[in-house]
Amino acid sequence: MRRALPALLLASALAAYAAPPVDPALRAALRAAIEAADSFGDRFEAEVWLLDMATRLAPFLPDPDERLRLLRLVHREATRAGLPPELVLAVIEVESGFDRFAISESGAQGLMQVMPFWLEEIGHPEDNLFDPRTNLRLGCTILRYYLDREDGDLVRALARYNGSLGSPRYPGRVLDALNRRWFR
Repeated sequence: MRRALPALLLASALAAYAAPPVDPALRAALRAAIEAADSFGDRFEAEVWLLDMATRLAPFLPDPDERLRLLRLVHREATRAGLPPELVLAVIEVESGFDRFAISESGAQGLMQVMPFWLEEIGHPEDNLFDPRTNLRLGCTILRYYLDREDGDLVRALARYNGSLGSPRYPGRVLDALNRRWFR
């Protein structure tokens, strides 16, 4: 019995640290997402990032297919705009809580809470800000513009994005979400 107890304790400890089984639906969705991912350096990078972020996004979006579709879009648009995808995820968490149909009191719409006047500004008033691709394209482009305008000062760029330049509250919330949930 004395010899069996340490082995039993070791087996219990190793089982506690084993990775949880991956949901078969998530596994299938992940395979499809990896095949369709075009903004990653290689397949391995796509697999690691998508699986990691899909797990982190699960509390907001329970459907694995929806999570992976959104993550591919976020990665593509963030990369296109030269932004860290994790930063964009933090902005979305704070802005809309991943509700693509969110509308703020000021009228901002969608995942990144883009103001409708931007559609007029760019000459595409018919575009739909509730469409994730459109919302992410505009939101990432606007955030990139403000980051460039502020010479890389992320706090000031985030405040401009939110229309709260001079107040640290919104940038603090985004940076907190970034550090708490999205940065690896």
